[in-house]
Amino acid sequence: MKTALLLIDIQNDYFPGGALELENTVEAANNTAKLLAAARKVKLPVIHIQHINKRPGATFFVAGTKGVEIHNSVAPIAGEKIIVKHYPNSFRDTELNKFLQEHNIHDLIICGMMSHMCVHATARAACDFGYECFVAHDACATKAVMFNNHKVSATDVHDAFMAALNGLYAQMKTTDEIASAIEAKII
Repeated sequence: MKTALLLIDIQNDYFPGGALELENTVEAANNTAKLLAAARKVKLPVIHIQHINKRPGATFFVAGTKGVEIHNSVAPIAGEKIIVKHYPNSFRDTELNKFLQEHNIHDLIICGMMSHMCVHATARAACDFGYECFVAHDACATKAVMFNNHKVSATDVHDAFMAALNGLYAQMKTTDEIASAIEAKII
């Protein structure tokens, strides 16, 4: 069984100046770049997930825009898989599960954006499909949200969703913990 690094929606629209700027995107992308470097060093499979929005009136991740492109800090290189999705769950109506099965991948290292949406939906689905998941919680980013006329900070949103995944759905690790495990070939 093999491990793969799964980068979810690290796209320009989430960065400063983008159509849906998140908090801590630069820090999350820098941490993702560390994971990417470690994965490339030991030739771990890398899968980039790219969201293209198909909802009528969509304002971000619109096909043909600069915002939909994968951010340069984690840009794919030759040989790395790119899977396009249209829903928060990276498995829904994509070839992700088939690709993982065909390549005998059982463990997933997950990072990306948004913590409370696509990262969360994908990690839960991966667990349901039987994959062992490790989430690099400091290589994820999100935004503040409103609920019941109350603004929930990005930090609280991120922490709540990481806490909800931790244990049953995924193991939460830092970038440094995962990068070290990748390089030692123990993950």
